[in-house]
Amino acid sequence: MKSSTKNQAEGTLHKVKGKVKELAGKASMNSELEGAGKDEKRAGKIQKKVGEIEKVAGK
Repeated sequence: MKSSTKNQAEGTLHKVKGKVKELAGKASMNSELEGAGKDEKRAGKIQKKVGEIEKVAGK
């Protein structure tokens, strides 16, 4: 699997995991879990963008 495709797939996975954590934190009124979910979601977005850039650059 190409590095760009791997980054895009992992980025999507982190976005989904982050959203689940964020929603679980909201439901349980756990601000730490909600914050961790938001952070993981942001990291997933960045990783996915890195994969898209690598794909355009031909890596």
